[in-house]
Amino acid sequence: MNTAVDLLVVNYNTAHLLPEMFESMNEASGCLVINYLIVDNASRDDSVSILKNKYSNALLVENQVNVGFGRANNQLVSFIKGNYALLLNTDAFPEKGALDKTIDYMESNPDVGVLGVRLIGPDAVLQPCCRYFPTPFNVFLARTGLAKYFPWVRLVDDMDWDHCSLRECDWVPGCYYLIRREVIEQVGLFDPIFFLYCEEVDHCKRVKEAGWKVIYFPHASVVHIGGESAKSAGVLSSEGRQLSVLQIESEMLYFRKHHGLHGLIWHMLLVSLGDLILLLKDVLKRRGLSAMRSNLRHTVLSWRLLFQTRLAARPTR
Repeated sequence: MNTAVDLLVVNYNTAHLLPEMFESMNEASGCLVINYLIVDNASRDDSVSILKNKYSNALLVENQVNVGFGRANNQLVSFIKGNYALLLNTDAFPEKGALDKTIDYMESNPDVGVLGVRLIGPDAVLQPCCRYFPTPFNVFLARTGLAKYFPWVRLVDDMDWDHCSLRECDWVPGCYYLIRREVIEQVGLFDPIFFLYCEEVDHCKRVKEAGWKVIYFPHASVVHIGGESAKSAGVLSSEGRQLSVLQIESEMLYFRKHHGLHGLIWHMLLVSLGDLILLLKDVLKRRGLSAMRSNLRHTVLSWRLLFQTRLAARPTR
């Protein structure tokens, strides 16, 4: 096979990961021809010099400010030439032959628009990689630990199966995101309202609404560290290694876009109720004032962002 694949990479302060990423992609590509398309999002480390000196074969777009993950990927769309584009994080390292396998599957299944793979951490622990769309209610259940009382509700991350079987799902994470060029031409890539988080959720929703399948492919694995770019920009939350402010804002924007104003209001009421439930748990389990203050801060931050985004009608950055 001599199919060309465009590899889209957004780099932000991850110079230390670039050699391993390039090496793993060379191993993963097999007989495929890789066109490297890279955006540097105003890194403060020596990423740009490394890319220019060691990987001069890659097309490099240098941003003067960090425009976010989705918008940076959108900058590369006009350079795509092949039938497939692979969005890859700099902290994601595909196994040998992974790209060969996934392209083969896409070639044999023309109704598949987006494909994700099995994700494991450096400790070999399985990560969420076959996911369902978030709703105000399933997010509330997962956050408060009340999901066990509602077993019929699909949570965003369903880990209660072996992840060894191929499945159609709602969305796959953007760290290894294989997409057919025809899909990009039909529905576009990422909505620029999302600075970070929820961009691939929104994109997969639009892809499925356009009649394409989103597939979890378990026969190729990627070692994914997670949070390497995010930790250089702010304090990571203890759950999911995510920037809480950006995550809260992106959830609001997503729910307003796909569930309307009523869905957003429902989400905000459940956020406040969830914080109250978690605060009461902290009191009963005597976790101390710091834990209780954390839930209060989350409530205040959520409502503040609601008004800063004008009821999730526009992003703050």
